[in-house]
Amino acid sequence: MNHSMKPTSLLYGLEDRPPLLINAFLGLQHFSIIAISFVLPILLIHEGGGTTDQAAFVISMSMLAGGIGVIVQSLRKGPVGSGYLCPQLCGPSYLAASFLCMKTGGLPLVFGMTAFAGVIEALFSRAIHKLRVLFPTEVTGLIVAMVGITVVKMSGQNFLDLDPSGAINGQGAMIGGITLAIMVGLNVWTQGKVKLFCALIGMVAGYTAAMLFGALTVQEISHAMSRPVIWFPFSIHPGWAFDVNMVLPIIIAMVCSSLKSVGDITTCQKINDTQWKRPDMDNIQKGILADAVGCFSAGVFGGFGQSTSSTNIGLTIATGATSRAIAWSTGIVLIMLAFCPKITGIFAIMPRPVVGATLVFALGFMIVAGIQIIMSRMLDGRKTFIIGLSIICGLTVDLLPQAFADLHPILRAIFSSSLSAATISALVLNLIFRIGIKAKASLKLESDTHYHQAIATFMEKQGGAWAARPEVIKKATAATIEYVEALGYLETVSSVTDIEASFDEYNLDICITHLGNAPGLPETAPSMGEIVESDGARQLAGFLVRSWADKVVTKCVGEETQTRLHFKH
Repeated sequence: MNHSMKPTSLLYGLEDRPPLLINAFLGLQHFSIIAISFVLPILLIHEGGGTTDQAAFVISMSMLAGGIGVIVQSLRKGPVGSGYLCPQLCGPSYLAASFLCMKTGGLPLVFGMTAFAGVIEALFSRAIHKLRVLFPTEVTGLIVAMVGITVVKMSGQNFLDLDPSGAINGQGAMIGGITLAIMVGLNVWTQGKVKLFCALIGMVAGYTAAMLFGALTVQEISHAMSRPVIWFPFSIHPGWAFDVNMVLPIIIAMVCSSLKSVGDITTCQKINDTQWKRPDMDNIQKGILADAVGCFSAGVFGGFGQSTSSTNIGLTIATGATSRAIAWSTGIVLIMLAFCPKITGIFAIMPRPVVGATLVFALGFMIVAGIQIIMSRMLDGRKTFIIGLSIICGLTVDLLPQAFADLHPILRAIFSSSLSAATISALVLNLIFRIGIKAKASLKLESDTHYHQAIATFMEKQGGAWAARPEVIKKATAATIEYVEALGYLETVSSVTDIEASFDEYNLDICITHLGNAPGLPETAPSMGEIVESDGARQLAGFLVRSWADKVVTKCVGEETQTRLHFKH
């Protein structure tokens, strides 16, 4: 992983190690956010008419898989792990496909297809660096923002404690308001440890308010605490099954989950590095493989499909604690509590308004992070339509769910959530709008041309027209000038030089064509003694060309020489 510069807004940066007790509480705080996702396996069990013991089993095994996933994700050496604090939870992307599996073959089919999804995701991770064209920065930012937008409806329903008719429960809304106000207030107006644990403190306040208002009874707490201290649920594992008809729905769910993880890992890169420019695809590749480990573990052990947690990343932004050491405490808490139903029972009875307030608190940061990623690039007409139409497509699923109720099961998997609909829409539109995206421009240098100014003006003009990153244009300008400078020292070179620049959003290529031989482009800098010699200036110019360009290729075409300078964008 590339070296990064720690933002001043972080209290505990990526390489920092919080004190042991603080680290433990931070892990517990992340667990409390992850616990909200346990509603998904509960919904799955209810959908299939399962028992309370089955629900407890799936939740525990989901925690075990999530604990393994967050630890593996934090690894910075080897082929697996992005090296970031990027927890996993029960992924909403898998909900629709898991429902189909549950109706078709019960829990064994859910577990078997979830493990299969993990295997396919692992294979997908090996090729994802070659598929960068599918998710440019604006698509990645859109996915990050839509992750938050997708959960707004559920957050609001819980925050306002809506009844089945859609009416607001005033008492519940007050509990949610108190919880959210404390979280936000502590985050905005305090520093240090208080700000660090603002979400956990807000939850405790929410539980207290719920007890005072009667929304959480002593009987509920007693029932939660009546569970055994330790249990080993592997004996009730129902086994695994596979159905070829479920392959396509689970692959669609996996792709949506993986692309969401691309956005989550990109956000981790951005918030941990003040010099962030673009997604590091090698790092993302290892992160998706770690995500696959968590998903495969869930299928093997008997849990719900796992995916990186945007809400937890929002929490790291809010608290300013992104240390990878927190990933270990979070993972240990998850693995330990997977076998401690008495403790998890307390989180299982979290009042709905407290759930909603916690989601609202964390998702606000996530939506803004997505917008920031989108706006890190200049938006032309193509990108504007990709973002705008995809958001509209996604929101239509939430606002008009009845319009998609009678679709074929395969299409229903795509339009099962605003996240999946917006993601697929963005991918398709991005591919369509890439038609004709490559742009070219040329410049002819005559012998009497002031080439320094001519090249600088040409590159500045084209860089602005193409919305290219300024630092890339500066490197390309400098390398081109130095190449032409080196040509001036060769007597065999003609007086006319053609320069062609081509740009396709990911790559900037400068092709320099001239008669005669190419100047030498040494890979090592000339010594001071060599520089003062007659050929030293040419060697230095050639070395600078190779230093600024990401790749240099020279070939002879008849009597002409073509040198292509490649720059990653």
